Amino acid sequence: MPAALLALAIGAFGIGTTEFVIMGLLPEVAATYSVSIPSAGLLISGYALGVVVGAPLLTAVGSRWSRKHLLIGLMALFIAGNVLAAIAPTYGLLMAGRIVAALSHGAFFGVGSVVAASLVAPAKQASAIAMMFTGLTVANVLGVPLGTALGQALGWRSTFWAVAILGVIGLVGIIALVPDLPKDTATNLRHELAVFKRPQVWLALAMTALGFAGVFASFTYIAPMMTEVAGFSSGMVTWLLVLFGVGLVAGNLFGGKAADKALMPSLYGILAALAVVLAVFTFTAHAQIPAAITILLFGAAGFATVAPLQARVMDKAEGAPALASAANIAAFNLGNAGGAWLGGLAIDKGLGYTAPNWIGALLAIAGLAVAVYSGLLDRKKVLQSR
Repeated sequence: MPAALLALAIGAFGIGTTEFVIMGLLPEVAATYSVSIPSAGLLISGYALGVVVGAPLLTAVGSRWSRKHLLIGLMALFIAGNVLAAIAPTYGLLMAGRIVAALSHGAFFGVGSVVAASLVAPAKQASAIAMMFTGLTVANVLGVPLGTALGQALGWRSTFWAVAILGVIGLVGIIALVPDLPKDTATNLRHELAVFKRPQVWLALAMTALGFAGVFASFTYIAPMMTEVAGFSSGMVTWLLVLFGVGLVAGNLFGGKAADKALMPSLYGILAALAVVLAVFTFTAHAQIPAAITILLFGAAGFATVAPLQARVMDKAEGAPALASAANIAAFNLGNAGGAWLGGLAIDKGLGYTAPNWIGALLAIAGLAVAVYSGLLDRKKVLQSR
């Protein structure tokens, strides 16, 4: 794999750490600002909505820049957002810092996916995308657990300072390793926008949003679920996040390889597996060993979807993939926000900390239904062309 993929993975590592580390620090953040756990969970929704807005907006605004220069600017914005979060004296300013950092997230992964795919042969594009997203998954094995431990030991603000430093390292890596590829003069903003007239692009975005709403309905509340229901100590949350992260890495790499071989069948199987794991988690969350095993499987099933979903939207936006790719990252995070909100709503209504699991299972089933419909349209088109 080209060295540029390493640079993209480093940037993804920093972004993944800041996105997910807040899950393990919800109790500490809630205590600092005297807000409830579900209210602190809105920091996840706020970040996700920042991605939804920033992904298409910044990709469109930066369409006149070279992709390398756009990636550099996005990492600088990411660093600024995390510094603001680290010094925020109020909950509102912490939310603002999260949103500023989030604005760079979607465009980074959207543009980065296009760059990653352009560096390899067509038959390896999903694997190249998965390699970039490995930084995101490794963040869950190393960055998130270490950030959680750091925040619990030295205060959650120290975690955001550490993330800002990760951003600087990612910025240096992009400057040093990502080639300044020539801009595609045949593609402009009008061409990028035109792909949204294709129904299959919207179906790809819908399956992304629904699938990841299922993931985040449960994952957002993993810390209180494990401490209040499974009976783990708060210190064990770090190791449970490591376990989840191991699943993410394995699932992400598996999803990329599976998608290169058979994209839509892979999506059917992975979304079905995610629904089953989440449904089972409703019951296994009540005992420590079964809960730990399910967390590993949850991580694998949840992130096995990433590369296939990203490859699907890029395939259906063939000819002008950058904005559609960024929009898919927005769809991931729209799902994150919606899932986190629905999970918090269930907890607020007194349904318990395991309710987000069965809600997530239903959302994953909805994503599978959209995927099956999209696949049927593909088959119909092939039959009509004969």
